[in-house]
Amino acid sequence: MKTFLLAFTALLSIVNPLSGAFIFFGATLGLEQRVRAQVSRWVAIYAFSIVTFSLYVGAYVLGFFGISIPVLRVAGGIVIAMSGWRMLTEPDATEHRRSETPYPRSVDIPPSRLAFYPLTMPLTTGPGTISVAISLGASRPGGFDLPLLLFFVETLAAVMLLTLLIYLAYRHSARLAEMIGATGTTIIVRLSAFLLFCIGIQVLWNGAAALLGTLPLGSAGLN
Repeated sequence: MKTFLLAFTALLSIVNPLSGAFIFFGATLGLEQRVRAQVSRWVAIYAFSIVTFSLYVGAYVLGFFGISIPVLRVAGGIVIAMSGWRMLTEPDATEHRRSETPYPRSVDIPPSRLAFYPLTMPLTTGPGTISVAISLGASRPGGFDLPLLLFFVETLAAVMLLTLLIYLAYRHSARLAEMIGATGTTIIVRLSAFLLFCIGIQVLWNGAAALLGTLPLGSAGLN
């Protein structure tokens, strides 16, 4: 149970499905409720796959390709910041709900394609989530005995509960928006977009700072 609580709270704090629901709503304006429900289901499926993969084999994959966590953060931060800026600068969502949508001709695009980029990766499960999942996976007990089995069971249960919350929050994002009204929705969507932009810059900065820390600056230019 200790591992379950640790994994769930760590992942929930970085994913935050409730605030992500408003970002999801702002990014899917113009889609029919039926399509939005299908997209939310696929986001949950993709999120489960990404977190589970990162938790159990992510460190090995990054090591195989020679990709460090700081590089992952830099790349992910750029994508997150660009997505937040695009949502922040687009026309008023409440006035252009039908005519303006990030997904033109979405009726011709399967929900499974709409859901992955950028809704799942990196807006829902970005480099921060992947880093946390990889760190949790690195703390697994050694050997092939009961503690390892409990680790897999408890972490898997934590990921399943997290993705269920993602699905429920995204599935009912329109209802949440209706509860607070058009003006409140516009304010929250704009604030969420601005926070998303700031998060992207912060993730980018953290990765860049870690990379700069590996440079031999102290010995550069002395000879």
